[in-house]
Amino acid sequence: MTLTRKGQATRERILEAAAELIAHRGVAGTSTEDVRKAAGISGSQLYHYFDSKQALIRAVILRQAEAPLVPGEPVMGPLDSFEALRAWADAAVEHQEHNHGRGDCTLTSLAGELGPADDQLREDLCNVFERWQSLLHDGLKAMRERGELRAEADLDELSMALLAALQGGGLLSRTLRTAEPLRASMKAALAYVHSFMP
Repeated sequence: MTLTRKGQATRERILEAAAELIAHRGVAGTSTEDVRKAAGISGSQLYHYFDSKQALIRAVILRQAEAPLVPGEPVMGPLDSFEALRAWADAAVEHQEHNHGRGDCTLTSLAGELGPADDQLREDLCNVFERWQSLLHDGLKAMRERGELRAEADLDELSMALLAALQGGGLLSRTLRTAEPLRASMKAALAYVHSFMP
């Protein structure tokens, strides 16, 4: 669908409203009527852009996929050094501390709410997580090529460990309302990467 500038702005307003509601109420607690009211549009406008709640949630997932690995932070440069990885981890923990585990519509929270029958949405989430792992993998590969990681370092495993630390630690932190789980998981994942230094 080709949208005018006004149409693009309306669609973005709907997605912003949906993401904010999902952050506070979850997917199950957010209806299309809630989104319609929050966005200040008519029902026909909403269904012009999204013909179902699933289509709306899918669009939210794809929108969140374009966000940086750390919510609320600018897109960081390549994660291709220990310093860059540490800065990325610190930014994630700082965001968690500032936010107290509230108000984020993250892909982790969306993944935790989707049922096993939501195959299309699960596939969308898988694609995003794989893309994020690929960003980490590329950075680790550059480190290994510069001799900053030993040749036997398993880049698939290391990049997955970093991503799992971010996502799993973030989920625990949001549940417990403290940044400590994320801090611990990121520290452990970075130590694991560091263990492959020459």
